[in-house]
Amino acid sequence: MINLAALQMPTQGMDPKSLEHYFKTAKAKEAKLILLGEYVLNHFFKELEKMPVNMIKDQSDHHLAMIKELSRTYEMVVVAPIVLVKNRKCYKAVVKVTPKSTHTYYQQILIDYGHWDEAKFFANEIKPLEDPLVFTHEGVRFGVIGGFELHFNHFFDRLNARDVDVLLLPTAATFESHNRWREILKTRAFLHNIYILRANRVGEYLDKSIKWKFYGDSMLVTPTGEVENLLEDKESLMVVTVERKEVREAKRIWGFEKQLKKRY
Repeated sequence: MINLAALQMPTQGMDPKSLEHYFKTAKAKEAKLILLGEYVLNHFFKELEKMPVNMIKDQSDHHLAMIKELSRTYEMVVVAPIVLVKNRKCYKAVVKVTPKSTHTYYQQILIDYGHWDEAKFFANEIKPLEDPLVFTHEGVRFGVIGGFELHFNHFFDRLNARDVDVLLLPTAATFESHNRWREILKTRAFLHNIYILRANRVGEYLDKSIKWKFYGDSMLVTPTGEVENLLEDKESLMVVTVERKEVREAKRIWGFEKQLKKRY
């Protein structure tokens, strides 16, 4: 059993007070890990397109140092999307920060639509797909992918193969996708009998005459596909409890993996 926190926020400024307030609250509720949504430590992607690269780097460096310090102070694992800048190129990544170390997962599949083309902006390499970031903490097995990667079976096949109990999913979902995302999350959690902890961004971005509203809806979905905890559309913190035995029990009852193992 482990307590986890999902933090639902808009982009944060350079002052650490707001983040520190939530870390302190999460610590008081005995959370051992905290998940941030996409574009919380950096400006939203459409804003990044207009920013000088050195400004993006300064923002990322500052916030990475900040969450490292918060991790040490509150003895908590932090999983947070961040834009890393190398040789003046921007890479979309998720970092896992502990009091003693930092690991980086570079998102492998980026959204590439006309109105939202991260694949064109970021320099993430297109190559054969690899495993998600996987780690164990407090006896629970965690996996991490980028929000858009939820749509691809490869990652769930690998999560199953790596015996993951909880998928940590940072997102920046907007427009009228609220119900679609919720149904996908419930279906993925049920079919693979894993918890999914989703932290979605809140806030707005005005693009000419179009308002992009990030609607929150951060949630914990159980291994049987039920929404157990849910935030609405305001800045907020959610602390939830997950149990490895619930994952084992769901896999035993439904037997999806067992059916596959008979045939491979």
